[in-house]
Amino acid sequence: MPRSGHSTRDGLEIRTSRSPSGPGTVSVVAGVAMQRNLLRRRQHGTDRDRTRQDGAVTAYLGVDLAWGLGTERRAPNETGLAALDGDGRVTDAGWARGVDDVTAWIAGRLGPRTLIAVDASLVVTNPTGIRASERQVGQRYGRWKVAANPTNLASAASAGARLLDRLTALGVTYVSDTAAMHARTAPAVFECYPYTTLVGVEEFGYDDERPRYKRLATSVPPTVARQRRAEAFDELVRRMRTTAFDPPLDLDAHPLTRDLRDPSVLHGPTHKHREDLLDGVLCAWTASFWERHGDERVQVLGGDPGLPSDPLDAQGRLPALVAPARRSQRPAR
Repeated sequence: MPRSGHSTRDGLEIRTSRSPSGPGTVSVVAGVAMQRNLLRRRQHGTDRDRTRQDGAVTAYLGVDLAWGLGTERRAPNETGLAALDGDGRVTDAGWARGVDDVTAWIAGRLGPRTLIAVDASLVVTNPTGIRASERQVGQRYGRWKVAANPTNLASAASAGARLLDRLTALGVTYVSDTAAMHARTAPAVFECYPYTTLVGVEEFGYDDERPRYKRLATSVPPTVARQRRAEAFDELVRRMRTTAFDPPLDLDAHPLTRDLRDPSVLHGPTHKHREDLLDGVLCAWTASFWERHGDERVQVLGGDPGLPSDPLDAQGRLPALVAPARRSQRPAR
């Protein structure tokens, strides 16, 4: 027989149904208290909400989402989480496992116009193959050795779509163009990809290729590959801490992200733990970058008029990926 239960956290009601024959399914709905609170924020705002959006608490959230849902026997991988205020200070950071815990973390930090960036496929409508936005990553950023993993309706990696359902239930809107992002009157979420930020924002200095701080190189012995990966990670952290970005970024404002300046270890799981957190920060900063610069320095992959795109989903949402871009990374007009 299925096992079920429910709990409430920060006004968020979480209902769980688990079947012995497969992975658990979790449904999250906005509780009455949260719905009223969100409505009050939108109509009037509170001092705390105004402070959040003005930058003292939370304006931008970044989610480096683990794509898999996990199973009955294996928990989902870690998701890296970060919050930035309007001045680029990291106000919160950490990790969570599973869509329900990620949803609860986001729900506790929503302001009236919070902008959420998620590294995961949020809207997927293609039955097979690769999404148009993912194909365009390779076409426009391939020179920097950046490509995107393909997703489709048959993919097992469906945590992004599940998270979007949860956030929609909380009144968060999905945005896939700059005009809608700027005009939002409620919290909003979009899809991003940290590698496009790193090579698309010239100030990072990755003019030739992406930093190799993730996967191990296979062309050298494993010990050498781990050392090179650690060095690439430490160099990326150094650039993030010392570069005068616009908008600003202050990793030292929070103890967890401040600790990223410590020399990397070669232990694989420890490296992945730190990498997820760093990518969460990059997602949050991508949200602030899009808000600051709009179409001048950001392009929406999968959303170019006149170019092939994927079908809209049942809610009229376009599969799209928001990516900072140099002039040379944009299509010829």
